[in-house]
Amino acid sequence: MNWRDESRLKDDQPSSLPRKTHAAAAESEGRHTGRRITWLCFAVLLGAAAILCGCKSKPQNAAQPPLQVQMVQATMRDVPVNGDWIATLDGYVNAQIQPQVTGYLIKQLYSEGSYVRKDQVLFQIDPQTFQANLDLAKAQLAQAEAKLALTEINVKRDTPLAQQHAIAQSQLDSEVAEQRQTAATVQASEATVRQAQINLNFTHVRSLTDGIAGIATTQMGNLVAPGTALTAVSKVDPIKVYFAISEQEYMRFASGPQVATKISEQKRSKDLELQLELADGTLYPHKGKVIFTDRQIDPQTGTIKLVAAFANPGNILRPGQFGRVHAATAVNRSAVLVPQRCVTELQGTYQVAVVGAGNKVTVRNVKLGQRVGSQWIIESGLNAGEQVISEGNAKVRDGMIVNPTLAKMEGNE
Repeated sequence: MNWRDESRLKDDQPSSLPRKTHAAAAESEGRHTGRRITWLCFAVLLGAAAILCGCKSKPQNAAQPPLQVQMVQATMRDVPVNGDWIATLDGYVNAQIQPQVTGYLIKQLYSEGSYVRKDQVLFQIDPQTFQANLDLAKAQLAQAEAKLALTEINVKRDTPLAQQHAIAQSQLDSEVAEQRQTAATVQASEATVRQAQINLNFTHVRSLTDGIAGIATTQMGNLVAPGTALTAVSKVDPIKVYFAISEQEYMRFASGPQVATKISEQKRSKDLELQLELADGTLYPHKGKVIFTDRQIDPQTGTIKLVAAFANPGNILRPGQFGRVHAATAVNRSAVLVPQRCVTELQGTYQVAVVGAGNKVTVRNVKLGQRVGSQWIIESGLNAGEQVISEGNAKVRDGMIVNPTLAKMEGNE
């Protein structure tokens, strides 16, 4: 019997392993199969994730083109140094309208807020009492004049008689004295008549100047007296503008931007043109002139008050308004200027982005000076002729390479 027969005999013999061993083997084989399937799925998912990550990272790793920006050139020129001060407007003449006699107010003869002329009647006070006083004064004057006429007749008649010693000289002297006394009474009566006439005229309360009449502060029917405020009239063309400047500014203001001459400080300050900025930010179209300067500097504030006059056709400006006064007090020689849009602020510091060789950006801190229209004066940190980014400066960083183009300058730049 060969080995094949022996093997066949072994296969024909019943197995001696118990049934539990066959079940455990089958279960183990199932677990191994499940693990293989799990690992296969995991490998597939891992490969897909790697493919997706590779697709997403590919554009990031690609080279970005240089940022497109616009730039302007820093310029240099002589710039007037302008002072800027808070201003208060007031009438050129402010007349307080008050009665000069006591009486009851019976009429208001003007429209509040309207333009009135000098000597125009604004209020009427009851004139009856004053008319009666005038009539009485005139009657007393007539009596005095009649008595004077009689004394003149007596003196004229008795003078030749006294010369002829027909009457006593003392009688003529008494008549002459009476004539003089009566003449004085006539003069006093005439003054009383004039005073009564003036008081009667004062029952018509008139404007003391041309200007805008304010709101009436007293109602009709009230008893008014000298000192009672009825209204106010303000002459507003021209209109006064008050503003206070520091001692240092005053020295520049007194010398002015013009060539120094031997003319006085007062004359030089009056020659300066003032620009008025109104509360809404608009510039008043008419220029003003300083009309006088206060006599001293206030020791508490270190300022001195100046008063200017501005033409006010149409009475647009009114007393009590606020504004700002601008004036050229000096000249900043060879100032470096850039448009305001070139300057960015970061935590209280000001920066500009300068385009240098190879279009490389350098971010610099600068010190700002005065604003001139739509431009800033750069006191330090930038030189004239350097190229400064005007559009896109918020996106650039120090050391970045950019693709600059020259920006079109505006008319006021």
